[in-house]
Amino acid sequence: MIPLFLFRPEPGWTVTADTARAMGLEVHGAPLFLIETVDWDAPDPDAYDGLLIGSANVFRHGGKALEAFRNLPVHAVGETTAEAARAAGFLIGQTGRGGMQVLLDAMAGRELRLLRLAGEDRIPLTAPDGIQVDTHVVYRAVPQAIEESDARMLAVGGVVALHSGATARRLVEEFERLGLPRALVTLVAIGPRVAELAGDGWQSIHIADAPGDSEMLAMAKALCQTR
Repeated sequence: MIPLFLFRPEPGWTVTADTARAMGLEVHGAPLFLIETVDWDAPDPDAYDGLLIGSANVFRHGGKALEAFRNLPVHAVGETTAEAARAAGFLIGQTGRGGMQVLLDAMAGRELRLLRLAGEDRIPLTAPDGIQVDTHVVYRAVPQAIEESDARMLAVGGVVALHSGATARRLVEEFERLGLPRALVTLVAIGPRVAELAGDGWQSIHIADAPGDSEMLAMAKALCQTR
């Protein structure tokens, strides 16, 4: 079986790895980022119609300032983020399938002012007419290196699951630094924008049917069983 490499930050890395191993996959890799909290000045909640959230890290690292926004609906990029919002006491407005831009485009035709709480490194968005998006950074990802043992394995091939644009960019940086061949590695991306950020030259790039762990791992399993 072809090995599966995971590079997302904790605690997601362990959750995904445990699920993948339960599916019979051979899992390698380690987080390419450590997540740190960023101090932020919370704006007036009354100025907004909802929160736009692209990562569960917002609820892990947003701090006590988040409490003031519990009356606002959370528009979450996917079900994992929506679950984190519910666990933190928030109500869900919309749950996306296909990435942040797709989620935002689905609100076209409405007059909304949204507060986007995000990481320091994030995918740029284009708001439809009538929608205003203000962004506040509440966490940052500190880059880590690919471990030597993983680099040796990647040099002869594997399947890599990409859960975010930041991870895709970091993977590219590490492959260039280490001189690893992309042509032997297959990517499974959580969405089209993540696939785009990974660039070309890979053996193949596959996009999950929906932005969730189950969809990504189902696709990864099929690829890992194909030689």
